[in-house]
Amino acid sequence: MNPKVKSQKKQNIRYRIRRKVTGTATQPRLAIFRSNAEIYAQLIDDTKGQTLCAASSLDKDIAAQKGTKSEKSKLVGAAIARKSTELGIQTVSFDRGGNLYHGRVKAVADGAREGGLKF
Repeated sequence: MNPKVKSQKKQNIRYRIRRKVTGTATQPRLAIFRSNAEIYAQLIDDTKGQTLCAASSLDKDIAAQKGTKSEKSKLVGAAIARKSTELGIQTVSFDRGGNLYHGRVKAVADGAREGGLKF
């Protein structure tokens, strides 16, 4: 498949998700970005255009852990849940960022649910 066509298809999926999933101050959007090596999660208030908190597999405590990328993704989910509870946020809207809901994206969601987030 042509790389330009593939990236355009993923961008269209992102736009389609973004039309349906928005974040507010009380229920922010949990946005996931997955690269080949790392994974990032952010809580975003779309009304203000502001990131409330973020976690990634590059954080020192997560990067120091041994394990697979899926195991580190679960730790990222737990970290974002811990940071959100410190801010008093219990519910979020999940934005998978155009990725399929399996593997590392699902691991982040599972880790966040185990940490106490509801979506």
